[in-house]
Amino acid sequence: MMAESLQPTVRPAMPFSPEGGAEGLRKAMKGLGTDEAAIIQILATHTNSQRREIEKQYKTMYGRDLRTDLKSELSGRFEDVVLGLLDPPRLYDAKELNKAIKGAGTDESTLIEILCSRTNAEIKEIRELYKSHFKKDLEKDIVSDTSGDFRRLLVSQVNGNRDERAAVDPTIAMQEAHELHKAGVKKLGTDEETFNRILCLRNYGQLRATFDAYRQISGKDIEDSIKSEMSGNLEVGFLAIVRVARNTPAYFAERLYKSMKGAGTNDKTLIRIVVSRSEVDLGFIKQEFQRLYGKTLASFIKGDTSGDYKKILLALSGE
Repeated sequence: MMAESLQPTVRPAMPFSPEGGAEGLRKAMKGLGTDEAAIIQILATHTNSQRREIEKQYKTMYGRDLRTDLKSELSGRFEDVVLGLLDPPRLYDAKELNKAIKGAGTDESTLIEILCSRTNAEIKEIRELYKSHFKKDLEKDIVSDTSGDFRRLLVSQVNGNRDERAAVDPTIAMQEAHELHKAGVKKLGTDEETFNRILCLRNYGQLRATFDAYRQISGKDIEDSIKSEMSGNLEVGFLAIVRVARNTPAYFAERLYKSMKGAGTNDKTLIRIVVSRSEVDLGFIKQEFQRLYGKTLASFIKGDTSGDYKKILLALSGE
């Protein structure tokens, strides 16, 4: 991701003392009761790589495992956030994908969110960590858990082979806009393969040029065409690629909004986005949230969560 698209809400602690961090965590868990505020303060003011340094130091200093100690002291959603903060980012992604696949039913929206928004290098790392951690092949797991055109979309994404470095070519944009138009609106039935090939192969700049050309040709926005031509998870997957290509923070802002609006909260999505974007672009996601919904992300978190769970999410969001 380019530097200008980064606006983290969690930045490195300066100066940094792994020893001080480890000592603070031990003190927070020692004896009767747990000092949750101290745990939040330490974890939310250090980056992932610093937290992992603290974790190593903790073992060296006390001969104890930090995760085991945290698990025995914490519970519920608060515990989920805290443990998520200790995983390297791509291992965290791999674990989330595994959770989305295993067990009865598949959490397709999680598969779409992760696989349609990570870079080639990130996807490669996710696949390697998935293999070493679960002793299974991510692509094979996806193939056995999904079907049809949606399966093809995910297989294309999990191969992490988007042409990220190519310069935007207006000729290709016009040509491929015509292909998409012919494959959708102008065809009886839809040629999903053409949509898959173009949306999964081209870099985001090239896709934006193609979407502009598409509007010129058809008088329709590509999103409207996808909605009228596709359905189910395939529609959701293609729309995710379009939205990530156009405005990644707005895509995540929408995911956060949907996780909290209405009755009940989709805590898994809320936690995953706050944890995984806090060192990337959560600052921009907050701006887009306010722009799209006229309310702050913090106000939604406050209204939808409680206790230490609420406090850690707000701290990670830079509130």
